Amino acid sequence: MTTLLLVRHGETHWNREGRVQGWAATGLTDRGREQARALGAWLGGAHTVDRVLSSDLERTRATTAAVRETADGLPSPAFDPSLRERGFGVYQGFLAEEMADRFPDHDRSKSFLTLAVDPLNGESVTDFRDRVERAWDGLTDTVADGETAVAVTHGGVLKLVRAILTARDPQATLAQSSPPNCSVTEVGLDGTPELVRYGATPWRD
Repeated sequence: MTTLLLVRHGETHWNREGRVQGWAATGLTDRGREQARALGAWLGGAHTVDRVLSSDLERTRATTAAVRETADGLPSPAFDPSLRERGFGVYQGFLAEEMADRFPDHDRSKSFLTLAVDPLNGESVTDFRDRVERAWDGLTDTVADGETAVAVTHGGVLKLVRAILTARDPQATLAQSSPPNCSVTEVGLDGTPELVRYGATPWRD
């Protein structure tokens, strides 16, 4: 069976504060490291992992390192910038309420990942979507038949992958809340890719 396990990074200080992260070098909280270690312990018992990939941002690197502390025999990771969160450029670091003041027409019930603005030194929604679609194609090509691979990434990427697999509107999917920190989204890659579970936290059970 060919399986891809997509993991969101552990809780960061900016997650806790409600800041827009984008590509910022944000570190994990103690809770985020504990989440990643718990995930690693579950992963080591539930799967034999053949390949590990990760976004190259600090929070995903730290999550991957913490997972490897408790998952014996996990392969060394390959870091891939195409798995990054949407780049928010000059808006990185703003609190959610500050963003709401800057963009009063934005629906506050929706994630700022849907913000229809091209931030200076950042990515438009279209650029982000196109990058994730290319990254997804690369992931599915990378995982060999019969392998189990883990890819540590970000909430926005996971939401767009869900849209790809379920033929949902990407904009509507981005507007939804991100899956939990250190959640697992499982995709079966035998034949047509199939979403097995989304945003699960089996390491809490």
